[in-house]
Amino acid sequence: MKRKEFIKKSLLSAAALSIFSSYGREKDKGSELKNTKNSSVGFNHLPNKEIITMNTILHKADSRGQANHGWLNSYHSFSFANYHNPERMNFGVLRVLNDDRVAPGMGFGTHPHENMEIISIPLSGDLEHKDSMNNRAVIREGDIQVLSAGTGIRHSEYNKNKDQEVQFLQIWLLPNKRGVKPRYDQLSTADLKKENQFYQVLSPNPEDEGVWVHQNAWFHIGEFSEGIEQSYTLKDPTNGVYLFVLEGDVQVAGQDLNKRDGFGIWNVKQFALTATSNSKVLLMEVPMSL
Repeated sequence: MKRKEFIKKSLLSAAALSIFSSYGREKDKGSELKNTKNSSVGFNHLPNKEIITMNTILHKADSRGQANHGWLNSYHSFSFANYHNPERMNFGVLRVLNDDRVAPGMGFGTHPHENMEIISIPLSGDLEHKDSMNNRAVIREGDIQVLSAGTGIRHSEYNKNKDQEVQFLQIWLLPNKRGVKPRYDQLSTADLKKENQFYQVLSPNPEDEGVWVHQNAWFHIGEFSEGIEQSYTLKDPTNGVYLFVLEGDVQVAGQDLNKRDGFGIWNVKQFALTATSNSKVLLMEVPMSL
């Protein structure tokens, strides 16, 4: 599909991106990014021409969008709020990957979501969550939280501590089912960890390890010592994988990746990763179309 045609048919218009353009400390009146229909999502990136062994896209950390509101400093891997790049709208059904830092005692006021799978992964500090389903919880480093917004929920997120910043990833996936009953879940990944191996923290199946979502997606985290090589085999070869470096340095398919770099891979069944320093990475395997 030609780029202009893809952008025209994209599920998420530029206008929809303005919904989170202003964050409020006490109240957020944002509304969900909405899909009007279930159509092909795919990738809308120019392939990384430096690597020809597989289809890839490279997003260096310093190429991300940034919004610094004082109380919130957020880096956007994909178009979000006032950051709009038509070549960085999504990677398959991975729609949002925000690297958020929230000042002590501050946070996102109550705001709505619908028909989105929202995953939060704290990297440091304590994040307090409240929602319209009467859930109230604190998530910390080592936890993972999922919110299936479905027919609609309202929630808030605050830095519970008054003396330290909280850092967390906010990830949105387009669901494969719309209008589901809203659902909340969280768990600690401490018992899932495997030394120098990828361990699963999210899947489509309630019976599997980790949390689950309404999408044919799998998330894995790997913490590797320098020099370790590990391979990853896709659960579904029609999916793609978006790799996000949380700490350290790794190499994938001849590409050197550093802290907070993003690297998308598709049309491949398996790939290898080498840790060139002590490192931690997040792998997000997602469908490339709905």
